[in-house]
Amino acid sequence: MHVTEVTTSRDRKDFVNFPKKLYRNDPFWVCPLDSGIESVFDPAQNQAFRRGEATRWIARDSSGEVSGRIAAFIDRQRSDAEHQPTGGIGFFEVTDNRDLAFMLFDTAREWLESRGMKAMDGPINFGENDNNWGLLVDGFVQQGYGMPYNMKYYRNYFEEYGFRNYFEQYSFHREVHDPENKFTVFPERIMRIAEWISKRPGYEFRHFEIARSRRYVDDIAEIYNSTWSVFKEDFTPIDPALLNESLKKAKPIIDEELIWFAYHNGKPIAFFVIMPDFNQILKYFNGRMNPWNMIRFLWFRATHKMTRARALVGGVHPSYQNNGVESAIFLHIYKSFAKKPWYRELELSWVGDYNPRMLAIYEALGASRAKTHITYRYMIDKVIPFKRYKDEMAEKQHIRD
Repeated sequence: MHVTEVTTSRDRKDFVNFPKKLYRNDPFWVCPLDSGIESVFDPAQNQAFRRGEATRWIARDSSGEVSGRIAAFIDRQRSDAEHQPTGGIGFFEVTDNRDLAFMLFDTAREWLESRGMKAMDGPINFGENDNNWGLLVDGFVQQGYGMPYNMKYYRNYFEEYGFRNYFEQYSFHREVHDPENKFTVFPERIMRIAEWISKRPGYEFRHFEIARSRRYVDDIAEIYNSTWSVFKEDFTPIDPALLNESLKKAKPIIDEELIWFAYHNGKPIAFFVIMPDFNQILKYFNGRMNPWNMIRFLWFRATHKMTRARALVGGVHPSYQNNGVESAIFLHIYKSFAKKPWYRELELSWVGDYNPRMLAIYEALGASRAKTHITYRYMIDKVIPFKRYKDEMAEKQHIRD
């Protein structure tokens, strides 16, 4: 076995194609678009390169067959916000071979260590955390678009190597229309609060409009950054340009009436983004969006092949938290779903174990926990103590108090 850096067009092709061989008999795995994987490692397409660097490797056996892959990356902005310089690894795939898995981990760790990193998180993405973030450990079913799927034996490899559970990510599911196409109502208490908030003076609720996307992107950034700068002291602000780029890529699958905003006296105070599950179509394409698959995509979309929607992200300005505005947004989402009987399931993903408030909201909506991913951390510098993310948050809160 030997591990080499991806440098040639053949290497790049092998890096993309290896999972197709690894998961060929797994009915739950959905092949991501080849172009989407390549875009992560293209400085012209991935704005994360403006603040960092990335590389990737493949492992070949003695006959030249690919048997594993891994990537490592450094986001300087995210790293600087940590207690110690921290890099990341991701896109890890390997045959059931512990020694090879450790070789791949070693390769990524040595690359990060040579660049001053004291810890490495994984598996994560070189970009935003709504895609390719965390290791699936429970709920081995077809994942929603952007949520990772992996071999069950990966967990043992991560933990035996020395990675530790930094935080857990939970995905909640809720039925929207039952098999008889009957609409399932949200809990009565939530609906009462929502109706009351919606009628208060100064409050306004609007859904997203592609024609005015720039304005809504700025509103999302304002709310999100205000929310998380309070909740997470080492928070990295969202870049409106990066968000706008993501929305442009998602334009073909956006359902405008599933993205909602709340305003008070004209000021953006809350938002919630839900997207149809593209994986329900993507599973037929084997990673390729060629002209024929584009025609098939348009047909599948028109005939409502996407019956599941995934809640990606939301936020409420700190000044308006705990006053029911989240319920009011869900009231409008509820009304949108009522008009769209093809949606049968809502996935709320993901929420971290460090965020009890959102966990409580999802449970109050009648959703149940269906899947768990873990974001691991490996301490390269053994002198620095490992701390789980929610323990770090508790310490910071204690200092502020």
